[in-house]
Amino acid sequence: MRLLSVDWDYYAGSAEQVFDSPLWGSPDRDYHRVARWADLLARRGGDPRALQADFPLHGDPRELLRYRGLPVHAALSHDAAWAWLAGYGEHLEVINLDSHHDLYSSSGDPARLRPGNWAGLALAAGRVARYTCVYPEWHARVRVAEGFDLERTEQEIRAAVQAPWRERVSLERGTPLPGDVAGVLIVQSPAWSNPQYDGVLLELLSALEARTLTEAPLDRRRLLPQL
Repeated sequence: MRLLSVDWDYYAGSAEQVFDSPLWGSPDRDYHRVARWADLLARRGGDPRALQADFPLHGDPRELLRYRGLPVHAALSHDAAWAWLAGYGEHLEVINLDSHHDLYSSSGDPARLRPGNWAGLALAAGRVARYTCVYPEWHARVRVAEGFDLERTEQEIRAAVQAPWRERVSLERGTPLPGDVAGVLIVQSPAWSNPQYDGVLLELLSALEARTLTEAPLDRRRLLPQL
């Protein structure tokens, strides 16, 4: 059975040479989900257009409407994928559209479920038999992005992961959306996605009649009226 996971930072990303971009190495804490975006706006003189230029919406996320009618779930964070996978059994094939591979975390307890390691833990536990991380096409224009140089990222994974499940992982960039999936998960990942596009995300989830897993995505427009 094939499943599709979509992290909103696949679309809500970064431009090149944005040196304070939260997409690369930021923790997933309350400050980073909301208040940090206010700080990033303040660094740009309070100009929402400058924030949008540095953290644009890439592509057209409305392409996900092709999955209308399938079971679609929504979540705040990617650690909710564990609960999502439980509804489909084991030995699954997962395609994950994401700016991060989510195979392991470089800090903290590697056995504790987090947004950055859910896929690796699912592979190790046998829930996922095959995992493909598809990086967005815009990574080809952002040199610090994981998807800029797939060979480099594969070497980093090989150096960090010795487990046999490593051989069941593929990395791609800009691959067309799959057509034959049994279910879809869309996660907001607010620590890494510009709140200026929360409205786009929430409208998309409504059109897909997405059901919430664990915590619901945030509407940070109410929390950050300056945007």
